[in-house]
Amino acid sequence: MTRLLRCLLAGLALCFCIAPGEARDRVVVALQLEPPTLDPTSGAAQAIKEVSYRTIYEGLTTLDATGMPVPLLATSWTMASDARSYVFHLRGGVLFQDGTSFDATIVAFSLMRAIRPGSTNSMAERLAEIAGVDVLDPLTVRIRLNQPDAGLPTLLAWGDCVMVAPGSADELAIAPIGTGPFRYQSWKRGDRLTLVRNEAYWGTRPSLRQIEIRFISDPAAAYAAMKTHSVDLFPDYPAPENLAQLRADPRLRVTTAPSEGEVILALNNRQGPLRDLRVRRAISYALDRRAIIDGAMFGYGQPIGSHFPPQNPDHVDLTGLYPHDPAKARALLAAAGYPQGFALTLKLPPPTYARRSGEIVAAELAAVGIRAMIVPVEWPQWLDEVYARRVYDMTIVSHAEPADYDIYGRANYYFGYDGRAVKALLDRLRAHAADRAGLFAQTEVTV
Repeated sequence: MTRLLRCLLAGLALCFCIAPGEARDRVVVALQLEPPTLDPTSGAAQAIKEVSYRTIYEGLTTLDATGMPVPLLATSWTMASDARSYVFHLRGGVLFQDGTSFDATIVAFSLMRAIRPGSTNSMAERLAEIAGVDVLDPLTVRIRLNQPDAGLPTLLAWGDCVMVAPGSADELAIAPIGTGPFRYQSWKRGDRLTLVRNEAYWGTRPSLRQIEIRFISDPAAAYAAMKTHSVDLFPDYPAPENLAQLRADPRLRVTTAPSEGEVILALNNRQGPLRDLRVRRAISYALDRRAIIDGAMFGYGQPIGSHFPPQNPDHVDLTGLYPHDPAKARALLAAAGYPQGFALTLKLPPPTYARRSGEIVAAELAAVGIRAMIVPVEWPQWLDEVYARRVYDMTIVSHAEPADYDIYGRANYYFGYDGRAVKALLDRLRAHAADRAGLFAQTEVTV
């Protein structure tokens, strides 16, 4: 596929600091994107998981700070020597927020529902490796696989794999029910979502009584919300240009840190000039990643070249593989039969990083003869046209799922990338390989 615009944008979080002695049990959080539904098992929108995963819903496993799977609704698990089956031991005494008991039958229902015909689960293709789920006793299940997969516990930590009960599954989009520490109270579309503490939560009860999530996509409105202290926390703050002003407020704290969000310029490998590897490489050489980060995000981010962020132990620094070289880009285009360039569409979803960086990308491509026509789209349109139906040439989007390198092995994924060498490496990774880090490194270099 070649490494295109792969930048890691620093996570920008603004926090309104509470004065000493000013204890509160309610927090107001602002987010850029409003989810299309509240069912994380129904589609690819990361905004769904942002508001509902580990608040309303939980899975068998979760990931720790290093990206390793750890127990959640499962207390432990064992993998067969051939990595073709797992036995999971489940946590007892867990109730869904409607009083339904969590047990092994729930696990079987949830996982088989994700891969049933017509499933819209974004991980349905990957989860299709599940051959069946056997209920061994009320708190023990065996998951049988069609092929070896040493990474199944990591996959089950994704928001797409949360546990849901049969009685509520059909209404999760508007009436979410899970096992998590917070339960759904209300949703005023276009404005805010309110969650309240689950008093019957199986684990440590949260100190917060209520979380109010407000949806603020406009950078000017985001700045006003923080400046007036009308929100307490704004992860993924969309207006880095005014951080210096906000830092001057003694009651605000600005925190930056690496995120899991790899911002990529994704290409549709299936059609037109983009089917030619020389063209895709030309696009890579045409882009100045540092200039894009500086211009779009005021320097908050870093070029990475890999699909793993630098904090991941499997990260390989590939930023030097395709340095900014417009002359080489033009030579590759000429060799591919496009000495005068060509025209493509660049579909940009709403977030600031996409719209702003898209303008710079279009200008840099124009400098080598590629005319990128910018098409702004809303998220439902992006999910339908780009992600589902692949009606696009290029797009800019952040991939926030951890350890999701297997997307390069899915021929039906929206990239349309079909690399046999990568698939072979991914197959070796799914088997119980001793040198998983080494194989990940090979995969990163090969894609």
